[in-house]
Amino acid sequence: MSTTNQDKCFLHNQKRNSFCHNDEVLVCLICQQSKEHKVHVCCPVEEAAEQKKTQACETDTGIKEEFKKLHQFLKEEENTRLQALKQEEETKTQIMCKKLENIEEQINTLSSTISDIETALKAQDIQLLQDYKKTKKRLQCSIGEPEVIRDILINSAKHLGSLSFQIWKKMEDIVRCVPVVLDPNTAQFNLELSEELSCVQYSSKKLLPNNTERLINRISVLGATGFTSGKHSWTVDVGQGKDWYIGVALDSIQRKNTIFLSPAEGFWVIGLSNGDSLWAQTTPRSKLPMKEKPNRITVELDYERGKVIFINAADSTKIHTFKDKFTEKVFPYFSPGLCKDVQNASPLTICPQIIKVKVE
Repeated sequence: MSTTNQDKCFLHNQKRNSFCHNDEVLVCLICQQSKEHKVHVCCPVEEAAEQKKTQACETDTGIKEEFKKLHQFLKEEENTRLQALKQEEETKTQIMCKKLENIEEQINTLSSTISDIETALKAQDIQLLQDYKKTKKRLQCSIGEPEVIRDILINSAKHLGSLSFQIWKKMEDIVRCVPVVLDPNTAQFNLELSEELSCVQYSSKKLLPNNTERLINRISVLGATGFTSGKHSWTVDVGQGKDWYIGVALDSIQRKNTIFLSPAEGFWVIGLSNGDSLWAQTTPRSKLPMKEKPNRITVELDYERGKVIFINAADSTKIHTFKDKFTEKVFPYFSPGLCKDVQNASPLTICPQIIKVKVE
């Protein structure tokens, strides 16, 4: 099949010069205007290809940066351990050299004594007898047993024993693990996500594909993993932001049209308004008592029991509980809100879990 035929729509025999983001297929102008694709998000082929290349390039860079950090950690750890080995080698070499010096001194002293006695024995009888007591005393010098030096070999067990496990355990201090990862493909155009996708804040508008998953009706982003069963929890550091919302949302929420944050629209969230009032987005919304603004809030989802519970992580007190019935996939929901001064935008950060490497 020629390239020309490949570029043409087999239904309308027209050039496929557009890309449908909803169905992720090439379409011609007639297809784009048809009932099947009319409400879908389409763009020119060149633009779609560039978007895909940019996204792939950014992901490639992100992966390399993370591995660069790990490589740096391993290199520093290798240098530290090689330095410890070198230090032990130098210390034990110095000990051995000192011991050898002592032995050489003893040998020289003994050789000198033997030489003097041999000379005394060759003396005349009268001289020999006069010096006999002195010579005899010199013969009484004691030579001890060679000193047994313990732990003089390199402690290979310390340097090599379970080495990979020790390094792995030490990585507890540098590796972060969060229970929820943000999905950049759902992030509104003004949102900036951290490298490891655990933090989101308001930023300048970005040129991103208006794909099916992306939320454009609110300054928000979803978690990358949805839930259809079980109990799940995550803690969010809400920072110093004056307007934010956190909670859960259904997979089927409207992502392109104007919506209200309420259970009827598929949202179970609470949020801060104007920096001084906390609200549960019920219908109508309910103002929540707030002695002081919470810094960290834990969201607990119990899918089977239809509960979404919000807890002040500082003192474990409940802030609000939603009760409903879930029949489809539910995703974590985050909205850091607008900020006039982009440079001072306050992020929403998913708190890392405590990592413990242990042997059972």
